[in-house]
Amino acid sequence: MSSNPQIRIAATYMRGGTSKGVFFRLQDLPEACQVPGKARDNLLLRVIGSPDPYQKQIDGMGGATSSTSKTVILAPPTQPDHDVDYLFGQVSIDKPFVDWSGNCGNLTAAVGAFAINSGFVAEERVPDNGTCTVRIWQANIRKTIVAHVPVTNGKVQETGDFELDGVTFPAAEVKVEFMDPADGEGSMFPTGNLVDDLAVPDVGTLKATMINAGIPTIFINAADIGYQGSELQDDINSDPKALAMFETIRAHGAVKMGLIQNIEEAANRQHTPKVAFVAKPVDYVSSSGKSIGAGDVDVLVRALSMGKLHHAMMGTAAVAIATASAVPGTLVNLAAGGGERTQVTFGHPSGTLQVGAEAKEVNGQWTATKAIMSRSARILMEGWVRVPQSTD
Repeated sequence: MSSNPQIRIAATYMRGGTSKGVFFRLQDLPEACQVPGKARDNLLLRVIGSPDPYQKQIDGMGGATSSTSKTVILAPPTQPDHDVDYLFGQVSIDKPFVDWSGNCGNLTAAVGAFAINSGFVAEERVPDNGTCTVRIWQANIRKTIVAHVPVTNGKVQETGDFELDGVTFPAAEVKVEFMDPADGEGSMFPTGNLVDDLAVPDVGTLKATMINAGIPTIFINAADIGYQGSELQDDINSDPKALAMFETIRAHGAVKMGLIQNIEEAANRQHTPKVAFVAKPVDYVSSSGKSIGAGDVDVLVRALSMGKLHHAMMGTAAVAIATASAVPGTLVNLAAGGGERTQVTFGHPSGTLQVGAEAKEVNGQWTATKAIMSRSARILMEGWVRVPQSTD
C-alpha cells in the first residue's frame, strides 16, 4: 500500500475570459519541474486530474472541458521591456500529455492581474487608481501581449459591470492587445493562399482559409459540411460522427499548414490547429436563452477545441477571426459581407463578441499589426494545490 505524502505548491485558481486554470509562479514549482520535461508535465497532469478515462477529472482541479483543463506558469521576463514571461499548458483530459504548442487567449486576461499580484510588475508602475499596463511575453508562441488591468486603491480591480457572453456574472473589463499576432517565422497564410481546396477523405474537397494569427486555425464554410452556423454545443458534441469528421478535417488541415508531417501526428497535437466553421448571420437563440438577431452580428462562427465544440469562443481563435475578417477574400471576410474592415462582431454559441484587428499587405504578403479584445478575469481561489509526491 502506497503511503507517499502529498506535497503542496503555491497556486492560484483563476478565471480568465471564458476559461479557467491553475496559475503558478515558476519559482514555486518543485525544482525538477522548473524546467520543461516529463517531471513538469506529470505534475501538471496530476494537478488537473489527468489522464482520466472517465473524462471527469474528479481527482484534480480540471473541469472536464478544454476550457477548464488549463495551466499557466509565470516567470521573470526573458525579453527586454517586458514584465513577465507567460507559458501556457493545455492539459489533455483522457490522455497523458500536456500540449505546449499554443497560447490561451482567454487566460491571457488573467495573466496581467496575476503578474501584478505576484510581484512581477514593479510597484512604482502600479497606479493607486487607473490602469496598469502589463507587457507580457507569451513564451509558447514568442509574441508580445499587452494587458490593460484596472486598479483601484492600489489593488487589481476584479469586480465591475462588464458583461462577457459565456461568463455568468459581470466583472471588471480587461483590454488585451495581441501585438503582431501572425506567425513570425512564416506567412500568416501558410499555404500562400487566402482560400485553399482542402481534400479530406470521406468528407470531400472543402474550401478552407488556413491562417496563423493568434493560433493556427482552419476556417471552413458551415454549409459545405451541412450546418447553418447557428449550432449549439450539444448539436455537435452529442454526434460522434460529426466530432470524428472535424478531427479528420483538422488533421488534414494541419498537414497542409505544415504544422505536422502526417495526420497521425495530430493525435499528439490536440491544442493546435483549431477548426472552425463560418456562416452569414441568421437569427438564433444562444445557450443562455438570449436571442441573437441576424442584425446583431456580422458573421457566425463555431469553433472546436480539444475535439469538442467550444461553449463560447477561444480568445486566440477570436484573434484569428478578427485577423481573417480584416483580409478581403478570406472565408471569414466573405461570410461577414466582404470588403475592408478593422473590427467584426461574431455570433458564437453563448452570444456575441466584438474584436478588432489591423492587417495590411506588404510585398504581396499579408501581415497583422495587432488584434484587440476585451475580457475579464477573477481570482477564484488562492493558496496551495496538493498532489501526491512523485516516486519517479
